[in-house]
Amino acid sequence: MATASTTAQHKLWVIWLLMILGLIAGLAYTMFKSDDKTMFMPGPLSPGHHQIGQACDSCHTDALGGGEVIQQACVDCHGEDRKKPHDSHPASKFTDPRNADRLEKIEATNCITCHTEHRPEITLKDGLTQPRDICFHCHAEVAKERPSHEGMSFESCKDSGCHNFHNNRALYTDFLVKHLHEPHMLETQRLPERSLAEALAEITEYPHDRYPLEPVDADATDAPEDSGGRQDIKSDWSVTAHAQAGVNCSACHVVAQGGAADPAWQDDPGDAGCARCHGLEIERFKKGKHGMRLAVGLSPMTPAMARLPMKQESAHKALTCNSCHKAHGYDTNTAAVDACLDCHSDEHSLAYSASPHFALWQKELSGALPEGSGVSCASCHMPRVDFDVNDWVSRVMVEHNQSANLSPNSKMIRGSCLHCHGLEFTLDSLADRALIDRNFAGRSVVHVKSMELAERDHQRALQETAGVQE
Repeated sequence: MATASTTAQHKLWVIWLLMILGLIAGLAYTMFKSDDKTMFMPGPLSPGHHQIGQACDSCHTDALGGGEVIQQACVDCHGEDRKKPHDSHPASKFTDPRNADRLEKIEATNCITCHTEHRPEITLKDGLTQPRDICFHCHAEVAKERPSHEGMSFESCKDSGCHNFHNNRALYTDFLVKHLHEPHMLETQRLPERSLAEALAEITEYPHDRYPLEPVDADATDAPEDSGGRQDIKSDWSVTAHAQAGVNCSACHVVAQGGAADPAWQDDPGDAGCARCHGLEIERFKKGKHGMRLAVGLSPMTPAMARLPMKQESAHKALTCNSCHKAHGYDTNTAAVDACLDCHSDEHSLAYSASPHFALWQKELSGALPEGSGVSCASCHMPRVDFDVNDWVSRVMVEHNQSANLSPNSKMIRGSCLHCHGLEFTLDSLADRALIDRNFAGRSVVHVKSMELAERDHQRALQETAGVQE
């Protein structure tokens, strides 16, 4: 006959077994059914990826795969940015048999060699998980090759104004030499003009038959009578570039959604309504921090998810096309400044309204300066760049991937700063952290010697060439 203590032990074993089965069931559900698998993360993600922590399978596409799976995931998202002329260290440099010895020192063909996620204790700026002096492995003899670098620490290679591993387009010697002795302010200070209107005539995907490129007034809207269209909506729309270009209501609102085969009127078409004309902008938007969650099937990013200081009243504002552009009242001037400052509350953003850039922006809005003379938030962080629409058409568009020139900040030199400033002035300004926090109110107290070093190397090369010719 079982004793009371034996019965109690049996109950404890049953409870323990049920707890184990429950735990296994919970883990199995999370692993195979739940969208949120963050409980399996071995550590926090880097600032560049933390927004998509719930979408583990965006990187771990094969649960049983190894490093090759992660590498392919890196290439799928960042491969386009790694192509020349942007990449100063392309994979081909390391697969070249002449550089085989370099791979013995560091496996530079795999992204995770230098960027390992879930390791916050060793993660540096820009997600780098190698020591700052990593350049030593391949450039140990740089002082002999370039006497101007003698005595420099290898920890200084990545300093602002010096070198970037991936994108050195504004810092290589020939480019520096080309821009020697430029004035602080260039004679012409103007942003490129956007050219979508001109390009539309050559974009075959645009439905020219339904929406001819000619103005449409508020009385000619083609919204269904039962769509709830209000007069204020029509008034907002009638003064936009959409109305001036012949983009009627149906152009945005008649789309196919939810697996539907045929397009139909949608009161809230989402980015599907924008994609017919602005597919390139949407594609770029989803590659940046603002839109990367949408790219992997998650809900939109909100300021509450950010690691930068944000305004509390905007904490739960979903970041979509209409967050900045406002439905129907599509005002790019509002999107270029007000939309940014509605959310961002870091020191740099808060200082903008007292900066020389803001003063120029106000003069442009008032008509005292021509279009493209002012400097908005978007002028620098979402610059106007020349993009290939297809094999035969290119146009100047706003780069909606705001991460493309965010960090290291030297990536913004060519696309933003050099429209107005000389290169040396730019390098010094971008190296001064306090000046950046003041939103460039004042002058830099930091001086970067890259221009002098480039000039010195250039003069030495000219002398060596002259000696050979003699």
